[in-house]
Amino acid sequence: EDATENCQYVRVLNQPRDTKKRCFAFVPGYEMMTVQNWMRYGNKSRSPLDDTSPFKLASRGKLSNGKEEFEPPQRRKVVPMARDLTVQYLTRLEQAHEQLKPLARAAKTAANSVVVMTCNHGQSELLMNFVCAAKSRGISTNPIILFATDVETYELSQSLGLKTYYDEETFKDLPTSAAAVYGDVTFSMMMMAKIYCVHMLTSLGYHVLFQDVDMIWYKNPLEFFEDKSLPTYEFDMHFQDDGSRQVRFAPYSANSGFYYIRNNPVTQLFMENFVMAGVSVLAGKSHQQTMISLINEHMTLYGLKVKVYSRVDTDYFPGGYHYHMNKQWMREFLKGNNKNPYIFHMCWTENKQNKVLFLRQMGEWYVQDTCIGSTVKDILGSKTTSHIDSTCCSAEPLISCHYRDKPSKHSCADSPPIDKGGKSFW
Repeated sequence: EDATENCQYVRVLNQPRDTKKRCFAFVPGYEMMTVQNWMRYGNKSRSPLDDTSPFKLASRGKLSNGKEEFEPPQRRKVVPMARDLTVQYLTRLEQAHEQLKPLARAAKTAANSVVVMTCNHGQSELLMNFVCAAKSRGISTNPIILFATDVETYELSQSLGLKTYYDEETFKDLPTSAAAVYGDVTFSMMMMAKIYCVHMLTSLGYHVLFQDVDMIWYKNPLEFFEDKSLPTYEFDMHFQDDGSRQVRFAPYSANSGFYYIRNNPVTQLFMENFVMAGVSVLAGKSHQQTMISLINEHMTLYGLKVKVYSRVDTDYFPGGYHYHMNKQWMREFLKGNNKNPYIFHMCWTENKQNKVLFLRQMGEWYVQDTCIGSTVKDILGSKTTSHIDSTCCSAEPLISCHYRDKPSKHSCADSPPIDKGGKSFW
């Protein structure tokens, strides 16, 4: 209070606690709400830091080794693809709204929230596992609308009892296979579907919880975001902490695979601009860094209020960071000593295959092997029922060991390590 006694404005500049030789210049002039980054580096664009070179204006993503975290797109590849996807989506938007309205009315909570997920057939076993796990805990999936990007996933989702939207014209150019690794072409294109499904619902006036399919619910997270007694209720957007502190995710490290957006004019404008950012999404190979840069811009322009739930100070929304980096936290969690988490998000994992194996040994896998990678026709055959949950969902977790150095419900000391020289988790 004493420090700000004579202040009418406070300008905040976040900086890491490190040993880099940083200087800050306060220069009289036209008011500016962004920060310029000047660095000493050589004459080539990818030159590393060099104390003998003069200062040059640099991007905020330029690293000390000269690498650029924010690369401009290759026009002949990315721009036409992004333009085609955006035009295709916007052309169909009004028709999509008409199809979505009855689904949204049936899904919405008393507080006008819906949960949105999107999936292709390559990720369908993770979707099935989410539903089966929720059923095993008696958690309702009624608020969920699943956006299927192919007909196989549409049929699976409906057979699981989810409210499901599918439009062949909107999603016809999106892949049906799972991404081989984080950031590949399949992964990047599916990021556009994740943006579209949230935009469709926010533009209809709903509060939206978006989540990826590699998710487990222990409690319905909408109960948290809709609780007006919590001091965090006033925020416009709520995010799981991604855990990564790469410069491309600064300053928020917001996880784009689990977030709640409260519908108001500021967040509606945010989503309108996000929909138009396809070039940046495809160029960056993920919508996460584009989302964070837009958050930063809308915070300074429009006063967007954003809450990221710290990976250290809170444990409501744990995920891949905890799984891979915080073994002590995971030990207590797997012993059942921590009842705070609403969800677990198996992010920070290179591919679907490892997500499945990690969930299995965590004791969070509920899908029978015969249903993995299958279509409804494959699963049901000549059966007259239209629901696959009785065939595919196990009431108890299907636990198996795979890697001794990763968190597990029971000791997996006899299994090989996934990381070279990895020691047993237990």
